[in-house]
Amino acid sequence: MVPGDTPFWLAFILIGALMSLMLALRYLASSALFAWITQLARPGLYAGQERQIAREIRYSLIAAVIYGAPTGIIYWLWWYHGWTKLYTDWNTYPLWYLPVSALIFFFVQDTWFYWTHRAMHRWPRLFRLTHALHHESRPPTAWSAMSFHPLESVSGAIVMPILVFVVPIHIAMLGFVFAVATVQAITNHLGWEIHSHRLVHSPLGRWLITASHHERHHEEYRCNFGLYFRFWDRLCGTDRGLSRRMEARGSPLADPAE
Repeated sequence: MVPGDTPFWLAFILIGALMSLMLALRYLASSALFAWITQLARPGLYAGQERQIAREIRYSLIAAVIYGAPTGIIYWLWWYHGWTKLYTDWNTYPLWYLPVSALIFFFVQDTWFYWTHRAMHRWPRLFRLTHALHHESRPPTAWSAMSFHPLESVSGAIVMPILVFVVPIHIAMLGFVFAVATVQAITNHLGWEIHSHRLVHSPLGRWLITASHHERHHEEYRCNFGLYFRFWDRLCGTDRGLSRRMEARGSPLADPAE
């Protein structure tokens, strides 16, 4: 760990570089795992997409730096200087607050994503400048989750750093939020539905975003803008349901009885 008396500019460089490296390795390991699962479940699904995947990895590694640098310095400020609302003592707040704090993070991140994502699709110039690069992944793959234009990465990277200064959250719950965010982002771009048909079509599934829902966005662009939940899409009339192509394919991990 970079010592607490390190000049801020130097700490920003050192801890930012370290956290960026950690995020890059997390991305590579997670995406590689799900790409391997895809090869087992859907052999040949990514055939012929080698150039696309190389581009996705390149921009995702740039995104890892943009997300990692502020995350690293905020962790350093918390660890040595007590900044932020992060805490480690399980008794600081009631135990019921643990899941509540995570839900607040999920909801705020989902809200920010929905409206910025929708704005990028609403204005053609903004779309061409930022989000068009993400949609060059046709169809998306396990490597697409962080493949953003740097400007879009900046937009997505500001939410968590702000939240930790406003909403108290246990460090373990913050780790849980990051883990869910990683898995959700990758599985929603697999190009196939990893979740069972029973879950996707359950009352809970009708409010959660899975690959079947997000794939519809990649097919039609002007719908299904959410990140975790379908709340804003349903409220604002932008929910167009699930991808017909993926629904026709079905899920290879579905229960045999389904």
